Amino acid sequence: MNYVAELRRLVGTRPLILPGTSVLILDRAGRVLLVERTDIPGWGLPGGLMEPGESFETTGRREVREELGLELDEVSLLDVFSGPEYYFRYDHGDEVFNVTAAFTAVARGELRIHEDEIRSAVYFPVDELPEHVIDPEMPILRHYLEKRRREAAAGTPGPR
Repeated sequence: MNYVAELRRLVGTRPLILPGTSVLILDRAGRVLLVERTDIPGWGLPGGLMEPGESFETTGRREVREELGLELDEVSLLDVFSGPEYYFRYDHGDEVFNVTAAFTAVARGELRIHEDEIRSAVYFPVDELPEHVIDPEMPILRHYLEKRRREAAAGTPGPR
C-alpha cells in the first residue's frame, strides 16, 4: 500500500496537503508533453505525489519513468506552486491541496505509456494547449509561458 492510501485509511476524504511534482517535458521544438490520465478527466503534466524519503526531483524522475518509460536528462526547477488554486477534488471525493515543484526537462528513451495511469501522451505548443487541461496544471503552464515570453523579450531565452 502506498503512503497516500495509508493516510486515506486514517482520514477518509478530508483535505490533505500533499507534496508532488509536475514535469514539463519539452521537445526540440519547445512543445510540452501533456498526458491524458485515467483517474482524472482532462489533460495534465506528467508527475505525481512524493513518497516518504524522496526529493522533489527524484519524485519527478520516478513518476515520468513509471508513467511514460522516459528518463530525464536535463532537469531545471521552474518554481514551487501552492495555495488555494492548487486545491483539487477527485471524482471519488478525495480532496487535496497540492504543493507542486514543477520542473522543465528534456527526456530520452522511447515513450511507453503505462496504460493503468495514462490514456495518451501528446506534445502541444505551449501557447496552443488543448481544451480541458486540469485546473491545478493551468497556473504552472501559464507561469512557464510567461517566463518564456519575458526571456524572449529580454533577448535571453533560457532553456526551453
